[in-house]
Amino acid sequence: MERTALSILRDIDGVTTEATSGDGRKADIVIHAGDVSHVVELKAQRSINAANARALIEQAQRLPKATHLLLVARSTTKEARRLLADAGVALIDGQGNMRVDLPGIFVWTERRPPHAASEKTSESPVKLTGKAGIATQALLGDPERWWQVNDLAAVAKISASLAHRVLSRLDRENLIETVGAGPKRARRVTHPAALLDLWAEEMRDRRVKPLRVFRLARDARAHATSLSTLLAGANIDHAVTGPAGAARLAPFITSIPVVDIWITQAVDLSAASNAIGAEVVQEGHNILLRQEADDYPLVFRTLIDDVWTVNKFRLYLDLRKDPRRGREQADRLREEVIGF
Repeated sequence: MERTALSILRDIDGVTTEATSGDGRKADIVIHAGDVSHVVELKAQRSINAANARALIEQAQRLPKATHLLLVARSTTKEARRLLADAGVALIDGQGNMRVDLPGIFVWTERRPPHAASEKTSESPVKLTGKAGIATQALLGDPERWWQVNDLAAVAKISASLAHRVLSRLDRENLIETVGAGPKRARRVTHPAALLDLWAEEMRDRRVKPLRVFRLARDARAHATSLSTLLAGANIDHAVTGPAGAARLAPFITSIPVVDIWITQAVDLSAASNAIGAEVVQEGHNILLRQEADDYPLVFRTLIDDVWTVNKFRLYLDLRKDPRRGREQADRLREEVIGF
């Protein structure tokens, strides 16, 4: 893979490479372009996901000031590429993605993998989605705790077998530490930020049903309180998410054009709409009612200021998907509320 990366770099007009820096320092390669040159340390890895990216970024930050890290991998995930690009870490992968952003040198290409399965690797037998995603949220919710398999199974309400597989996956990703053996073996999260990145990358909802409705509201910030009270009064399990959910946790949320609510699949969305006195509309909605096939968005919901709200990790995930300043708001929530 290293030879392939060097070949790609040398094919770029005006770019040359050599094995040493010329001043006695050891380096994998030195990249020259015009009158600029950069010492680059090459690191090859079979695949890179969001968790791997977080660890590699930390490694890059420990390099000498004049040395840059260039990663070479057969496959990378979209979120891993985003994290690496934001951190300024150079990357070349076998899927045709390349980003080398150094002073005086900028090369960028991006390719879509030919098949969705191309981002799957033998190193990731358990994706952190579905019930495994619930177990991950339990771990994130108490990262200082030492977990035994049965503890995690009980909190996440999953089988002990699945809990063990999740912990084994995280052990392979170097995200947890282990003490003891046999029945007394316990694990603890060591890199919660990387675990959150990996979960947010892999978590997927199944068969989401949306319904757009309108209900007159004079005070947008108080609207969620009224809606949650009405739904609770009708015995409809639910959880507010998006900006309306974040507003009670983070003061930076100033605009709530739509109240986004997850509704249990146990009731029809039209019944939920009737319970809040809303009208179904095709456009101009100020409420979005949604259902997910397994009610996973409602797991670990909390009552905040009389509003049933999704847990903070689910809130982070939903904000990331929101086209209205979602990524920006998610990052602020992560910094100010989640803390890692």
